[in-house]
Amino acid sequence: MSDPDSILSAGSAMAQRLERCVNGVVIGQAAAVRLLIIAVFARGHVMLQGDVGVGKTTLLGALARGLGGGFSRIEGSVDLMPNDLLYHAYIDRDGRPAIEPGPLTRAGDSLAVFFFNEINRARPQVHALLLRAMAERSVQAFNREVPLPLLQVFADRNRLEREETFEIASAARDRFMMEITVDAPSAEADRRALVFDPRFHDSDALLAQVPEGVAPIGALPALSQAIQARVHCAPALQDYVLRLWDATAAPQRHGLRLDERIPGLDVAGLMLAGASPRGMSQLLRAARVAAWLDGRLHVTPEDLRSVFAPVIAHRLCLQPVHELRRGDIVPLLIDELMARVPVP
Repeated sequence: MSDPDSILSAGSAMAQRLERCVNGVVIGQAAAVRLLIIAVFARGHVMLQGDVGVGKTTLLGALARGLGGGFSRIEGSVDLMPNDLLYHAYIDRDGRPAIEPGPLTRAGDSLAVFFFNEINRARPQVHALLLRAMAERSVQAFNREVPLPLLQVFADRNRLEREETFEIASAARDRFMMEITVDAPSAEADRRALVFDPRFHDSDALLAQVPEGVAPIGALPALSQAIQARVHCAPALQDYVLRLWDATAAPQRHGLRLDERIPGLDVAGLMLAGASPRGMSQLLRAARVAAWLDGRLHVTPEDLRSVFAPVIAHRLCLQPVHELRRGDIVPLLIDELMARVPVP
């Protein structure tokens, strides 16, 4: 099936099945699931944000099972070394040194979802190896190149503790298409089900309810290419994207103000750097997928606005004096961008 229209038609039904299956076992996370589906079909890596125990691992396990590819994870720690991602060295029962593939290489070229838990507990050297795997979808191990053509990396940060953590560099954050927040459900019915329904207490049994390969991972590269080729972005919308891009670097030129909500904050001295070219191109990739999931072959302003914060917020670089208040400032800045930059 090489015709783009045929690929898109079959892929749409596939994406809908995957979304339904994941939402069936992870309740109260419909918005996060939709963003994850967008990232997967746009072939982008994702940073997850959320407290401990909100279901991030279960969510990714369900996604990996629905894709039918390999799932692997690693826990960040201060003593983790780059090679720990590639191989595991140990002494076997005969007392001899032995080496086995590590979490990045164990599944070979079928690895679909790699989850790095608490990535900010790992050292920058580990981040560097992961960045190469994300950018090139391959690693060097066992004296050869190990291709990872289907790889999509998902990572989360420990946002509660500061000891023995390493802040992720701007260049590393920019490799992630989105940062998605996964919070505990707010609806009472969902909270009651999570606490009192035994079905949600056994994650293995829960994941077994997701059919394997409802959206085969091997079909994603061609499908993603077809989406990007066939979903149109009108010239007026392209101009809108360029205005948004300029506003991320120089918000004062577009009339943005934050001093009413954060007294004394002058946007003229706020930004160190705005969104990167990679960030803006990934914004368009995500918006095209959002349009396609809604059954359209053209991007609307709402498609762009629905993915703007998850794609762009983590890429914005504030002046160092403002970075400690990033959690307060950036959401307000995004709100101002959406309100002040004229929509076509």
